[in-house]
Amino acid sequence: MLTFALTVVRHGETQYNRDKLLQGQGIDTPLSETGHKQAAAAGRYLKDLHFTNVFVSNLQRAVQTAEIILGNNLHSSATEMILDPFLRERGFGVAEGRPKEHLKNMANAAGQACRDYTPPGGETLEQVKTRFKKFLKSLYQCMLEEHGSSDQCSASSSGPSEPEQPVIAGLASDGVHNVHVHALIVSHGAFIRVSVRHLVEDLQCCLPAGLKMNQVFSPCPNTGISRFIITLRREESARIQCIFINRKDHLDDVKNSD
Repeated sequence: MLTFALTVVRHGETQYNRDKLLQGQGIDTPLSETGHKQAAAAGRYLKDLHFTNVFVSNLQRAVQTAEIILGNNLHSSATEMILDPFLRERGFGVAEGRPKEHLKNMANAAGQACRDYTPPGGETLEQVKTRFKKFLKSLYQCMLEEHGSSDQCSASSSGPSEPEQPVIAGLASDGVHNVHVHALIVSHGAFIRVSVRHLVEDLQCCLPAGLKMNQVFSPCPNTGISRFIITLRREESARIQCIFINRKDHLDDVKNSD
């Protein structure tokens, strides 16, 4: 049995974010000045955590965010950063580079909700979920190869005790005090939203008491942070527990400075 933490961070703000323009995969923009500040704030917030593995979308806004986070970290600056195309933002086809309002108008014209609408040339939500499922499979294999073995998982699958409920104190270290393997993921807003929905609805992820579903599925802010604890019993069998979703405490100082 292998237990590891998974901390998921959305990239910092870009000028396209600020101007409410869709980026998707075809618009590969750098962080804005505010985005750099947000990423640095996230890095300072997470500075005392040790990330054993780092997986990042290969779009530059995510890469820059991850570099800044690791540059502020006291224990993980030398951790190898794996760039993974599976973690890219949802593709929005012909809507990329256009105002988000344009996508809403296209969806309305098609008689669909904006979240469910796929513009011509774009990815469906199901295709994004399939990408995330492929990433999860490769993640599990990687974590087992580096930090455990499938034999250990099989031996423990006959009835492992349920892990203790973590104490949530509003700290960056919530949920990871006794977890020695910790992966960091830096990705994108729409991709993270689809991923969280898959973890909760399809994989029966345990949620913190009192967390409302509209909070669970709310849009992730730039450098919003979510955390999960994953216990692998076999290569494709996992118990997933959510510690927090879309935390943004670290952004208070950034807002005040803008």
